[in-house]
Amino acid sequence: MFQDISYALIFGKPFILYLGVLTLLAFIFTAAIALLNSKGIRIIPFKWHPHCAVIALCIALVHGALGLLAYW
Repeated sequence: MFQDISYALIFGKPFILYLGVLTLLAFIFTAAIALLNSKGIRIIPFKWHPHCAVIALCIALVHGALGLLAYW
């Protein structure tokens, strides 16, 4: 069942690949908030940093779980 979800093709690539890219972008975005705020560029308020970190961790957990559960 999890293998069907993980490797479901979307535009010819497996779903887990897109989830991995989304995870990477979420972590980069989270780090960018902290980095920009430390340099005085306040495009996104720092109060969003913890929220983005939680979202990135949740996406990463789903990505990891789908990757692991596909083989169990």
